[in-house]
Amino acid sequence: MKKIETYFRPEKLHDVIRELRLVGVTGFSVLPVQGRGQQKDITGVYRGKTFQINLHPKLKMEIVVSDEFVKATIEAIVKGAKTGQMGDGKIFVTPVLEAYNIRTGITDETIDELNR
Repeated sequence: MKKIETYFRPEKLHDVIRELRLVGVTGFSVLPVQGRGQQKDITGVYRGKTFQINLHPKLKMEIVVSDEFVKATIEAIVKGAKTGQMGDGKIFVTPVLEAYNIRTGITDETIDELNR
């Protein structure tokens, strides 16, 4: 089992969700975040004052999938999130050792079934 964390442009959310559904991934969490990478600062003017934005709005999506779905999930995220511009985002994959169902307190059978 793997946890996939991805950071991408907010305007690409619906494209990413569409691509994930096409490969059968339906469960995920999405959080609004701000971050900094190689993307350049943005300079703006508000009420006559110049300001710089050096933290860019992104979305963080977390997905847990079985090992056999990792490659297809990553390909779907890239297809949905890619614009070809600097600042498209990143994907991180980490192992998940255990998962539990909060309601029952036992190992989550739904996740276990994905590993069989």
